[in-house]
Formats: sequence, C-alpha cells, structure tokens
Amino acid sequence: ADPANNAMRGIFFRIFLVAALGAALSSALQLENFSRNDSADTKPAHSMHLRSGAARCSSARSLAFAWSGLAQSINSAVGRVFGACCRAVCGHCDGKNQAARGYQLLRRPTLNRGSSTPSQQRPGLGLRGLLPAGVVPLDTQLDVAMEQLRSKPTDLEKYIFLQTLQDSREDLYLAALMKYTEECMPLVYTPTVGQACMQFHRIARHTPRGLYISLDDLGHVREALGNWPERGVRAVVVTDGERILGLGDLGTNGMGIPVGKLALYAACAGIHPEACLPVTIDVGTENERLKADPAYPGLRRKRERGPAYDALIEEFMSAVQERYGRDVLVQFEDFGNANAFRILDKFRARANCFNDDIQGTAAVALAGILASEKITRTPLDKHTFLFYGAGEAGVGIAELIAAALAEQLGQPVEEARKRIWLIDSQGLVTADRLGPKLAHHKVP
Repeated sequence: ADPANNAMRGIFFRIFLVAALGAALSSALQLENFSRNDSADTKPAHSMHLRSGAARCSSARSLAFAWSGLAQSINSAVGRVFGACCRAVCGHCDGKNQAARGYQLLRRPTLNRGSSTPSQQRPGLGLRGLLPAGVVPLDTQLDVAMEQLRSKPTDLEKYIFLQTLQDSREDLYLAALMKYTEECMPLVYTPTVGQACMQFHRIARHTPRGLYISLDDLGHVREALGNWPERGVRAVVVTDGERILGLGDLGTNGMGIPVGKLALYAACAGIHPEACLPVTIDVGTENERLKADPAYPGLRRKRERGPAYDALIEEFMSAVQERYGRDVLVQFEDFGNANAFRILDKFRARANCFNDDIQGTAAVALAGILASEKITRTPLDKHTFLFYGAGEAGVGIAELIAAALAEQLGQPVEEARKRIWLIDSQGLVTADRLGPKLAHHKVP
C-alpha cells in the first residue's frame, strides 16, 4: 500500500510494456519476412507461387503477427517481473505459449516451409530442434513430392496425396500445381474431384479446410465466420451441394468443389491462399445413400426448400460482407436450378458475386464463339443458336449471347433472343409451354 512502491511498480510496468512492444514488432517483422521468404536462396521458388497475392495480404498478416507477438512478449516480460500475479491474471505465463510458437507455425499450411526454411531464420521463429539441420530447397522437395504422386496407382489416391500436401505445406502444393499444371489440374479438379466428392466422407483427412454452415447455425452464422482464423479473406466459393458437377445432390460431400476451385484461384490467378475461403451450406440432402451411411457427417434430413433456406443464405451473405467488406467476391458454385438463378438475381445488385455455372461457363463459351470469327469469317449476328439442354449452363450461355448480340446490333435483348432456341427433356422450349410446369429460368 506504500505510494512510493506503487509508483515504482508503475514505472517498471511501463518500461516492460515498451520493451515488450518493441520485441513484438521485431518478431512480427521477422515472421513477415519469413512468410514472404525473401532470402536469396529460396526467393525464386517461393515467389513462383505467391505472386502478387502476397503483397495484397501482407499488411493484414503483419498486423495479425504483431498482435500475436505483442501478447506473447507482454506475457513473457510481465511474467518475469510479477510472476504469480501475472499468472493469476493471464493464466498462462509459464512460457509454454512461447515455446509452442514454432511448433504451431509448422502446423499452419500457409506459413509452414518445412526444411526449406533458411537456417538463419529458424531460431527467431522458434524452430530450433523442430526441423532437421539441413536445408532442402523447395525445388528438390517438389521433385520428391512428384515422385510420390506418380507412384500412386489411382487418380483418387493421387487426389488424396495432393490434398494431404495442401493441408500441411501449401507452398509445396501450389508449386506442384503451377509447375505441373497439365498433370495436376485434372487431379485437383475435374474429373477426379467428382469421384472424390462422392467419397468425401470416406477419405476425410480430419483437417480444417473451409467452413460448414448448416441450418443448425441459423442465427449464429456470424459466430461461425468468426471462427475462421483469416481476417483478410477476399474470395469465397460457396455451394449448397445440390448439383455437384453431373452427380446430383452430394450434401456436405460437395465441399471438394469449393476447395478445388479456390486451389485454382491461388495457382492460376495468384490469389494468396489465406485470402480464399471455401464454404458449404448444409441444408440436408435428398441422397438416401449418404443419409444411410453412418460415416456421413452432414445433416440427415430432407433438403430444406422453404423459408429457412432463404433465411440462412440471407444471413450468410450479410455476415460475409460484414466481416470481410462489401467488395469480397462470392462465387456461387453447383447450386440446383431451382435456387441458382433466383439467388443470383437476389444478390447481384447487393454483393460482388457471380454464379460460375451460369456466368463463368457463359463467358468462356461466348469468348470461343467470338474468337472463332477469325476462322469462320461469320460474325455473331449471322448465326442461329440451338442449345441441347436448358439448365444453368445452357440458359446462361444463351442469355450472354443475347446480351452480346443486343449490344453489337444496338437492339433490345428481346429481339436478339429470337435468334436463340433451347431444347430440354420435353422438347423445344416454346411459348405454348408457358405455365407452372416450365421452370422459371427457361422463360425469357
């Protein structure tokens, strides 16, 4: 209770806080330097797969590291001075957190560089003793990984190997995708991802890869998003699992699609993997085989098609924008026809979103038609288009062609649609079929 002693304690406390802050910022800068891997002996291989995405995410990552380092340094410094008093407040000032720092870094796929970590960086990162003494370049590790991949007897086992690599060493995983794109892309995405999704619950590696948001989370979606560790998310790929590729309703097994698509975002578009978030919306499934399988981890109920479904999607979109900003990209992937068009129509003016099955496929198809003019010498307005199929892809392509024709000819889009026809399972889609039995997305 002595005022002089209290004042002295206050002075010492401030001194240690300043020292701790300096140590934390130093630690953050060192860890940021490690994450960029700017050393001369590793930069070429590392920069190959981070590209400009690292620059866009570095500020947010530095801030996160600074706060983490600050908390650890304050706990350490104050713990040494006040001992049991700090332990009573913080509960963990015995040095265990600091000792586990390097171990936790090795468990984080986006930061773990394994044995390619330069020797001079290891002590400051808490990695002493956690890695063999030698430094193995990323290129050498990639050669070994590809040997292992090529030794697998089936494409599904190759998929599992690559996903295991992604869950432990994302730099090595992306290096494989970028250097051996033609070989790895069919394994990471179509066609192998279809087989993987069908057996997703049986090949699960029990590592956190994306968010699962179910009807049970209605009213708590913000909390679910808050449990994802990355705050700098810029791209979200979300599915409700109803129409996975051409395989139908796969429920939560559809998570393989957002995971695979975002791997392509990172490898082919240079978007940092920490800025990517795969999401599966679980509203049940009509797949009786999955519901009867004791290993299936999703909701074992009929797929929700009423107001609760819309409420969950609405809450999800609001929560995503609230947490990551209005500019965050949301890609809708493999939703069923009944929901895909109306969800896109509902949110396209309120969010930075698109539906890949409707719009992405259409953009590629139209680009091909326009490029073919150099060979056929036939302009777009000289064609009549007939689509064999009137699903998301067919209608999406038809609508984009109509929009392009309208812009090119300076006429209403209704006039341009007269050059386009669609056939579905019932035959030609014509005006005499208008009525409740004709799906709304087929009506121009």
